[in-house]
Amino acid sequence: MMTLWPIFVTVFLAELGDKTQLATLLFAADRHVSKVGVFAAASAALVLSSLIAVLVGSQLSLYVAPRVLKLVAGVGFVAIGIWVLFDARAS
Repeated sequence: MMTLWPIFVTVFLAELGDKTQLATLLFAADRHVSKVGVFAAASAALVLSSLIAVLVGSQLSLYVAPRVLKLVAGVGFVAIGIWVLFDARAS
């Protein structure tokens, strides 16, 4: 059985500095907004999006082999990385 630690570390690192974290930071910077409210709303959003990913992933795995899913995800991440590099060069 796989431990939960690699899942936590992977998701945590993936979330650092992404657009979601920056949006949350901007909401929290507003003096008129409750910091506890920002934390609760952002946490609930991450939990809901994770729930959707787990439900879709578990159903998708019934039709597509896990190896294929990992390959597609890997290719997708590499493609996004290449796109970001080209976009950075164009700026």
